Amino acid sequence: MVAGIGSHEFANGNGKREIDMRSDTVTQPSEPMRKAMAEAKVGDDVFGDDPTVIELEEHVANLLGKEAGLFIPSGTMGNLIAVGVHCSGRGEEVICGKCSHTFVYEQGGASSLMGVIFNTVPNQPDGSLALEDIRGCIKPAENPHFAASKLVIIENTQNKMGGCVLTPAYMAKVGDLCRELHLKFHVDGARLWNAAVKLGVPMKEFTKDADTVTVCLSKGLGAPVGSVLCGTSEFIFKARRMRKALGGGMRQAGVLAAAGLYAIKHNVERLSEDHANALRLANGLEALGLKVVKPDTNLLFFEVQDANAFATTLGDHGIRVLCLDCVRTIRAVCNLHVSTEDIDHLLQVATTILKDWPAAKKPRLS
Repeated sequence: MVAGIGSHEFANGNGKREIDMRSDTVTQPSEPMRKAMAEAKVGDDVFGDDPTVIELEEHVANLLGKEAGLFIPSGTMGNLIAVGVHCSGRGEEVICGKCSHTFVYEQGGASSLMGVIFNTVPNQPDGSLALEDIRGCIKPAENPHFAASKLVIIENTQNKMGGCVLTPAYMAKVGDLCRELHLKFHVDGARLWNAAVKLGVPMKEFTKDADTVTVCLSKGLGAPVGSVLCGTSEFIFKARRMRKALGGGMRQAGVLAAAGLYAIKHNVERLSEDHANALRLANGLEALGLKVVKPDTNLLFFEVQDANAFATTLGDHGIRVLCLDCVRTIRAVCNLHVSTEDIDHLLQVATTILKDWPAAKKPRLS
């Protein structure tokens, strides 16, 4: 637990413990992070002279094995820019998973803003896309009836499938396939930090075969805002122009970049604590008879009938989780504000709730 930002603060004033597990984006900057932000050297990033932004971009690009980086407000904007640069013409298509964040949670921006269509394929249980499914999407380039495939997007870790880690070996196979098919390869690496910590390998091992990659600084790492998009210098030059067109040009952004640098230097290795807490919670909920998707990393999905009511009841006890479908699926995300003691408290509360849960609303057993 990072000093000064523990979940045991009684923020609501009534002595109730507050535990927020809706996402790993809900964390508050620590005092040392705020100090780094306050002391950041800044310039005007639109003019390209903010020294802290430059340091962040170069540092992340190096971690990912890429030539250059671009600091952006969000991963959604980063993915949108990647599509816009890689796909140069309206009516072209991007291939991605049906459960991918880009397709499900980014409002179809590639289509509405870039004129690029989605061609989705099923995610496998491990979060991957079957290579034969990707290959099956490709149409004859010379036939004017079809949209031209230009880009493959792989999400790692894969959010909706349970925070699944896709191995460097799999990522390399996707890269080989994209080169064979003359496609560009973009990695939505919002939580790639988690994948690297889980497998104990450098970030660049996951991205060495990708053309571009986006990583998030506010998911898991505790920064208040921001992502970094990385690729070749030529790509980033075009991406910077598109960022400006989308309204993403920030001025004295060094105060935000400083938070990202602090997060990378201090909050990456501790992600293993989130992974351990997610597994602890999974085992505890499973022991209570709930159907649980065993977590790869920090995202935990479990099922209970009338999930919306169950999540609301947890909320009444100061525990905030995310009800995904209001029917049976709940997501709980371990983050740097959630301690092992918080997990045990949640399990105690869940035990009490389930004892009084009406027969018609008992948890669905595995």
